[in-house]
Amino acid sequence: MQSIKIGFMRKFGLLIAFLVLISSCDNSKAPILSVGIWLGELEVQDNEILPFNFKLKKSDSGQLFIEIFNATEVIKVEEVTIKNDSIVIRTPVFEGYIAGKFTETSIQGEFIKESLDRIVPFKAIFGKEERFRAEKKSQINVSGIWEAEFSPNTADSYLGMGIFKQQGNKVTGTFRTTTGDYRYLDGIMDGDLMKVSTFDGAHAFLFTAKVTDSSLSGIFYSGNHSQEPFIAKRNESYELPDTDSLTFLKPGYGKLSFSFPDSSNKMISLDDDRFKNKVVIVQIMGTWCPNCLDETKFLVNYLKENTNLDVEVVALAFEYAKTKEKAFKSINRLKTAIGVDYPMLLAQFGTSNKSKAQEKLPMLNHVLSYPTTIFIDNKGAVRKIHTGFNGPATGRRYEVFKKEFDEFVKLLVSE
Repeated sequence: MQSIKIGFMRKFGLLIAFLVLISSCDNSKAPILSVGIWLGELEVQDNEILPFNFKLKKSDSGQLFIEIFNATEVIKVEEVTIKNDSIVIRTPVFEGYIAGKFTETSIQGEFIKESLDRIVPFKAIFGKEERFRAEKKSQINVSGIWEAEFSPNTADSYLGMGIFKQQGNKVTGTFRTTTGDYRYLDGIMDGDLMKVSTFDGAHAFLFTAKVTDSSLSGIFYSGNHSQEPFIAKRNESYELPDTDSLTFLKPGYGKLSFSFPDSSNKMISLDDDRFKNKVVIVQIMGTWCPNCLDETKFLVNYLKENTNLDVEVVALAFEYAKTKEKAFKSINRLKTAIGVDYPMLLAQFGTSNKSKAQEKLPMLNHVLSYPTTIFIDNKGAVRKIHTGFNGPATGRRYEVFKKEFDEFVKLLVSE
């Protein structure tokens, strides 16, 4: 009987060793992602696909990283985690991430924003460089300025400005609005159909439009949760309403005031010594907001280039993260990534609703946009409130903004 038991145990041990060997062999055959150009695709609504290009690279140390391309924008993504055949791609600063399974030449998964409970189906194919495939030769050139209206003839209607440049079939540009721009759009003219898109880890935007020599008529898709129609007409002299007059102090309020915590839970207000008798720029923003990221980069760079100016900046973050801890995690991640030295305070978490934001700053007539920038002189008076931000994707308008910003800040400092 004992010999039977020993024989059984030997056979059982050999079986376990065989299974371990098979498992080891399987692990050794785990797929390796191909280095080079990929085409990513997000499924939005109406069976439409939002494409974007990225390149998978390997650093000198062997670490994988990704570069996402939108027109002239290149986003370096260093948080790429691989385990067996699973991959997680976390874009810089923003909460959204891609998670999926992969082979050497394909990825299948989802783009996820946990705090907003949003999931967008995603896939990627190696070796495809065409963002959009043109079936027809371009019939129209969309280069120029377009006077646009989104959600026309509805209570939600708002104005926009299309700024496009076309070379052959390729189209790049953006839409400006009074609350900011839609950043770097990249696409094609396919016959008389324009298709442009952008993906940066926060924005997942697709615009499709039928085009004539003088008009656009199309749909704007934001991920798979929102869509709205838009129309536009050529107008080279068009300009949006003045963005310095949309938000203002309500009658009866003489100044801006607030008290919000920083990441160490210290309450910060404009009455603190660091702000007294100084020009102060207050940035109403959110770490989830790409226009806010553009403005934050601009402010950080401006302060570095103008260390002689007696100017303070303080950011009020309105976060949709569901907990205070997650909100501060996002704030600190942004500060580290961009090198922010000025205070970033948590004004609100759990929602980025603008009506709720206005409740935290009741002296304002409304919070219309993230970002909103408030300029305070060295006597504590609000001198200007600027709605939105025209980022680098707007080209000439961004250069005009930088010049006007510099001149106004230096005027306040000189008083």
